[in-house]
Amino acid sequence: MLRRSPGVKSVSRDWKVRKLTTHTPQFLGLPTDVWPTGGGYDRAGEDIVIGFIDSGIFPHHPSFASHHTSVPYGPHPSYKGKCEDDPRTKLSFCNGKIIGAQHFAEAAKAAGAFNPDVDFASPMDGDGHGSHTAAIAAGNNGVPVRMHGYEFGKASGMAPRARIAVYKALYRLFGGFVSDVVAAIDQAVHDGVDILSLSVGPNSPPTTTKTTFLNPFDATLLGAVKAGVFVAQAAGNGGPFPKTLVSYSPWITTVAAAIDDRRYKNHLTLGNGKMLAGIGLSPSTRPHRSYKMVSANDVLLGSSGVRYNPSDCQKPEVLNKKLVEGNILLCGYSFNFVAGSASIKKVAETARHLGAAGFVLVVENVSPGTKFDPVPSGIPGILITDVSKSMDLIDYYNVTTSRDWMGRVKSFKAEGSIGDGLEPILHKSAPEVALFSARGPNTKDFSFQDADLLKPDILAPGSLIWSAWSQNGTDEANYVGEGFALISGTSMAAPHIAGIAALVKQKHPQWSPAAIKSALMTTSTVMDRAGRPLQAQQYSETETMTLVKATPFDYGSGHVNPSAALDPGLVFDAGYEDYLGFLCTTPGINAHEIRNFTNTPCNYRMRHPSNFNSPSIAVSHLVRTQTVTRRVTNVAEEEETYTITSRMEPSIAIEVSPPAMTLRAGASREFSVTLTVRSVTGAYSFGEVTLKGSRGHKVSLPVVALGQKR
Repeated sequence: MLRRSPGVKSVSRDWKVRKLTTHTPQFLGLPTDVWPTGGGYDRAGEDIVIGFIDSGIFPHHPSFASHHTSVPYGPHPSYKGKCEDDPRTKLSFCNGKIIGAQHFAEAAKAAGAFNPDVDFASPMDGDGHGSHTAAIAAGNNGVPVRMHGYEFGKASGMAPRARIAVYKALYRLFGGFVSDVVAAIDQAVHDGVDILSLSVGPNSPPTTTKTTFLNPFDATLLGAVKAGVFVAQAAGNGGPFPKTLVSYSPWITTVAAAIDDRRYKNHLTLGNGKMLAGIGLSPSTRPHRSYKMVSANDVLLGSSGVRYNPSDCQKPEVLNKKLVEGNILLCGYSFNFVAGSASIKKVAETARHLGAAGFVLVVENVSPGTKFDPVPSGIPGILITDVSKSMDLIDYYNVTTSRDWMGRVKSFKAEGSIGDGLEPILHKSAPEVALFSARGPNTKDFSFQDADLLKPDILAPGSLIWSAWSQNGTDEANYVGEGFALISGTSMAAPHIAGIAALVKQKHPQWSPAAIKSALMTTSTVMDRAGRPLQAQQYSETETMTLVKATPFDYGSGHVNPSAALDPGLVFDAGYEDYLGFLCTTPGINAHEIRNFTNTPCNYRMRHPSNFNSPSIAVSHLVRTQTVTRRVTNVAEEEETYTITSRMEPSIAIEVSPPAMTLRAGASREFSVTLTVRSVTGAYSFGEVTLKGSRGHKVSLPVVALGQKR
């Protein structure tokens, strides 16, 4: 009955959703090339409000302290969101830096999923994820990241002076419900946020809409963009497989995750001289000294091994302290670590409790897709991730350990020392597309037919990002009770773009969301720091990780380049009518469905969705020949002449017209790109169109096309 009542656009069945920096500001050139142009880091993002639809915020964190800057925050000229109080302390969640804080849980309560003891009936972050993403985008500059008595550098948000508006709609045990997320988005738009950061997407296709672009997320976000809000959304973590994206529409900036140039590595040196590489963010054992190694299975107390898996070292009380003390404890990396019921943090606590000199975790078999991230530890520790190196260690241990006829150890003779894993190594081969980052092609419906729109849009750092954590957070077993966490995901990449978009909006307050998106995309780079084409992590035939040449389906237009985005020269602008045109010309979308969501009848002037004025070109069904048009606007302050060139892989011919054009400041011009099938290969061809300006601007558009026989 609700469906027919007045004022109801559409009714969808509720479904579940899931959530998908100390170094990245330097990696992106913000302190040297970007913040100074906006008046320094203590003005970078001034008066821009970034809304976070996430798991809330830990308001007492130094990354969000309002007294961190020399200039106090005054009232905001236009934001009208409200601030909830903490029901326990009666203190406001807001402090000038945090400017709005609300929580949305009606659907969660109705479904019986909400538990006020762990989920907090307030904007308090019961997870950690929301504090992490907010600090990446807008955390204070220069906050020391301290853990286990060691400082891992200083953290900063991309736009350290931007304001934070919190819309908590995700919860730690069950994720969230779409209707809570939609209510949060609507409220954020109503309150007047400038930018929305969403590290969340549908975790299964909704059954109510045939088209991806009209799922309740994207449809609600269209309303946000219509109101002038820039939206950054995580691409999803289903990579490296094709068609794994959970963010589909042209009005959204879909962000893929990159690995930056900072890697943490460590090594274990055996008594026989072999060095085994591994990972472990920990101090070294004493220099010039070796320690005996004892395996957890060999130091069990009595019959205690029956109830627990002793080899994963989660419980100190089942191991013999006398035999472990002063030695290196060897533990097994069982499936429990992957499932989350065991953690490296617990291994470190066990080793410390027993007085061990350090610990080693051995990986004997790996399920494909297992992601090993270095975990900070206060005592020396290392995870040997390579199975063959783990076997080298086990063989050495077995050969040197003498046993009686029952298999009990008579004497431990294996020795080793753990290296220093605290110092990062800077790599030239960066950025690279992270293995987990979701890949295109984009799909237009839930039978996975290809869309005429390239996704993801852009690549940003999303691997091993240090940022704020909630002390109540239990999302990551390795960071329970900590103030910071080092984690990976496209969830970390999206707020990088949200914060950089805030810097662009600060400089160009009148620009539309599409203009900001265009500036970020057309100035991005497809080369790594060593000047080679970007590479993507991928699986080889043997399911080990390898690197392949990346394509626009991995990175969209390329890796973000913030300083270039502030002065792009030209932008590809678009507004609400253009988005409607895109929807109306996409084959297979029912015009009634569009009208339901937009209250607007269809217009077909665009003729084909590939003509939507996007800073990328995608034709999923190229038969013989097709011409697409694009319109550019000169946003620089002076007239400039652009020459237009193009290149494409040989199975498809590409031509641009005109070859050059001159635009006065503020003027717009159209150009066309003609694609012709030369040979049908059954695979996409990639290329690009480049506009080079006489005043030094360079604007690039990725082109993807699939040639068909008919």
